[in-house]
Amino acid sequence: MFHGLIRPTLESIKMTDVAEALTRLDELAIEVPSWAYGNSGTRFKVFGTPGTPRTVQEKLADAAKVHELTGLAPTVALHIPWDKVDDYSALRAYAEDLGVGLGTINSNTFQDDQYKYGSLTSLDAAVRRQAVDHHLECIDIMHATGSKDLKIWLADGTNYPGQDDMRGRQDRLAESLREIYAGLGENQRLVLEYKFFEPAFYHTDVPDWGTSYTQTLALGEKAFVCLDTGHHAPGTNIEFIVMQLLRLGKLGSFDFNSRFYADDDLIVGAADPFQLFRIMYEVIRGGGFGKESGVALMLDQCHNLEEKIPGQIRSVLNVQEMTARALLVDSDALAEAQREGDVLAANGIFSDAFYTDVRPALAQWRESRGLPADPMNAYKVSGYQKKINGDRVGGQQAGWGA
Repeated sequence: MFHGLIRPTLESIKMTDVAEALTRLDELAIEVPSWAYGNSGTRFKVFGTPGTPRTVQEKLADAAKVHELTGLAPTVALHIPWDKVDDYSALRAYAEDLGVGLGTINSNTFQDDQYKYGSLTSLDAAVRRQAVDHHLECIDIMHATGSKDLKIWLADGTNYPGQDDMRGRQDRLAESLREIYAGLGENQRLVLEYKFFEPAFYHTDVPDWGTSYTQTLALGEKAFVCLDTGHHAPGTNIEFIVMQLLRLGKLGSFDFNSRFYADDDLIVGAADPFQLFRIMYEVIRGGGFGKESGVALMLDQCHNLEEKIPGQIRSVLNVQEMTARALLVDSDALAEAQREGDVLAANGIFSDAFYTDVRPALAQWRESRGLPADPMNAYKVSGYQKKINGDRVGGQQAGWGA
């Protein structure tokens, strides 16, 4: 049994380790998605809200406000064609003037009528050609924006047994991805996202990390897996998948959100903050934390009921808080407890870190960097929401498909 180690108490963690853990938080960067600032809703209704951006420039302004108040969100992901403009170099300059950069370029092959039966996996060669060309266009956009990652999520799949040849669809997917991959620049990457169901209900062409891993492994060293925390069956041990992909060197990026039932796209950490803590522990333990790690952290959420900008602020703060707690895990004590087979001591080390209240220390950390101690309240009193509500009257509000 476990006798030799005196495990740190919760109080000793608070007094001796929090300050050291916070020194690593400067390495934390969380990309925010442009579409989070547009209108969204349930599967039945898209809701309009005052102050919603009408252009990609207004989306960038809102994202810049999140970064201004938190210091955590230096880049903004774009969605093509939702964020198409005539001059991407000018858009890049506009973003940089606001204090943010343009990040991941997300493709879209799930809204046009021709993709009803699939895009990169379609039986129709002309449809596949159009889908591949769309991704090559996205790569051209990446050159202009300075973006590193092309992220692909496919709605492709079938609803009924026998509807199509599942093996044939995998072969067509591999062929399509090879052509897209060949178009990447020297410093660009392809990240392939997976989702176990929806909108297809019998089978999805990229339903799990194993399929994404297999396809990206065949492509080469510039292809990686994107893990969306809401894209798993209930009860899935997501941190195990994180560990395995880091172990295999194929975890490229995260899409952070939270879910209760399916792909709910709720604020990250809302449903299970302990899960977010466990995920961030595996990210840190596996070498996936930090700007040089090669693992990109991004939000992928919709704000249907809450205001969008504070929803994004709350989200990046949740990731920051659980990262700080995960950095508190005493890895030496944990390794000794594991060697000794002391199950409860090992679990207690995890629990002590998770239950440590790091919020006061985080407030001090922000103030030491010229940030508001309470970004949520700072936004509330800033008057920004009132201003955009008054300024953004008329025009077409951005949202799903716009």
